[in-house]
Amino acid sequence: MTPYAPVGIYLIVALAAALLFTGLPGLLGRSKPNPQKADPYECGVEPTSALSGRFPVRFYLIAMLFVVFDVEAASFYPWAVQMHALRLFGLFEMIVFVVVLAIGYAYVWKKGGFQWR
Repeated sequence: MTPYAPVGIYLIVALAAALLFTGLPGLLGRSKPNPQKADPYECGVEPTSALSGRFPVRFYLIAMLFVVFDVEAASFYPWAVQMHALRLFGLFEMIVFVVVLAIGYAYVWKKGGFQWR
């Protein structure tokens, strides 16, 4: 048995469970459609109009900022712990990582994501 066999078994079991949990209710559940179930739920308030169009870019910029900050915070700590073992290779890898983050920051800055109006 190879060292990766338990990982493969785990992935197979996880995939089977996900397929079972998503497919079984559709096969066994009763379907009773009616107009009230098809309406969107708005906290008990009747919807007044359809969606007005596109979302502003600001929503996506804030989401991108969150992802960039989250990935940055989650990546610097393990690198700092293993910094002495990684040596020069780790330094170059982190420089590449910081450059990629800087590109994300520059894009958000150009689009006005840092202006909280």
